[in-house]
Amino acid sequence: MTQKINFKKRTYIMGILNVTPDSFSDGGLFTTKSAALQQVKQMLAAGADIIDIGGESTRPGAKNVSLNDEIDRVIPVIKAIREFSDCLISVDTSKADVMHEAIHAGANMINDVRALQEENALQMAMTLDVPVCLMHMQGQPRSMQTQPEYENVVEEVKQFLQKRVQSCLEAGIKKENIILDPGFGFGKTFEHNLSLFNALDEFVEMHYPVLIGVSRKTMIGKILKDAPVTERIHASVAMAALAAQQGVHIVRVHDVKATADALAVVDCLNKNREKYVT
Repeated sequence: MTQKINFKKRTYIMGILNVTPDSFSDGGLFTTKSAALQQVKQMLAAGADIIDIGGESTRPGAKNVSLNDEIDRVIPVIKAIREFSDCLISVDTSKADVMHEAIHAGANMINDVRALQEENALQMAMTLDVPVCLMHMQGQPRSMQTQPEYENVVEEVKQFLQKRVQSCLEAGIKKENIILDPGFGFGKTFEHNLSLFNALDEFVEMHYPVLIGVSRKTMIGKILKDAPVTERIHASVAMAALAAQQGVHIVRVHDVKATADALAVVDCLNKNREKYVT
């Protein structure tokens, strides 16, 4: 029987598995099924609660991937995981047909960077009746970082997510199946990302579970004076811990063990604080 998440309990860890040749951090590392499964086993042993499988890179400048190619990359891995684990599996896709195939292959959740705005995606998510993460992105992956502009990034992202929530509810998607993601690095400058991170409590106050993905991203590289991707691990863990302190429900990460250790400290301190609050 597949595990379930109690979002009120603690911050959960979503381990990233990109079965792509061109993702910004781990592209090409897990394109074979054996390599992908080995990584899944390592992430689960390290403390991952959810495995997020993506077959199409959404990094800036990424090329589009055909439906068949995405299905061929993702579905065999999901089926293979189900042969040895009942862990929670998320499919990172915007295509309705990939959502359908993935859920029927054993996935439990949809993680959509386009917030169910692609053709038939909204209706498909309703039909599948699984949790779905709605992410904000200004533009499309190929061009989203060209010149992103906002008058007030926090308010505009919140308004977008509120509108997508309303569209989901009107389409028949259950309230308890909706998760929100402000979309760090997706059509945002460094300053936009900092503003969003400092306002995470406002997204938590929207009364839906909040997922964030900042692991190894450019914003961290910039904080660290242009550190390469491989040298952003410690800072990524720090940001995951800070997000957990603000009440974020899921952190999407590459470095599961280090993040799990940091969140164990946060969880312990939070429980200790609650013990002495009257």
